[in-house]
Amino acid sequence: MAQTDLAGVKVMVIDDSNTIRRSAEIFLKSAGCEVILAEDGFDALAKIAEQHPQVIFVDIMMPRLDGYQTCALIKRNARFKSTPVIMLSSKDGLFDRARGRMAGSDQYLTKPFTQETLIEAVATYAKK
Repeated sequence: MAQTDLAGVKVMVIDDSNTIRRSAEIFLKSAGCEVILAEDGFDALAKIAEQHPQVIFVDIMMPRLDGYQTCALIKRNARFKSTPVIMLSSKDGLFDRARGRMAGSDQYLTKPFTQETLIEAVATYAKK
């Protein structure tokens, strides 16, 4: 995957873990993506309206508004329902995946993720 292919693609990473946010940011920026970070669902919803990310990664386990609720709210908004939402979770159960699908997620990645899996997911969903 050539790095320039993703140049300028706006990607949002929503995770309450600073470590996860930072590593995702480093991985995505190295591929040329523009990265928007959010600590939780509420923080993310405000930023989505302002920034219009093209791909959104959302952690499932977060305080206040979890990943399922955040995803459902994004998908319920007419302006953002076509924005790909990729769930991030340390749980790899069938139930969690099914719940993610019900909330409207487009894909499910398990943590710890690699640079390759993040970039592949962005490349799959980023529309030029």
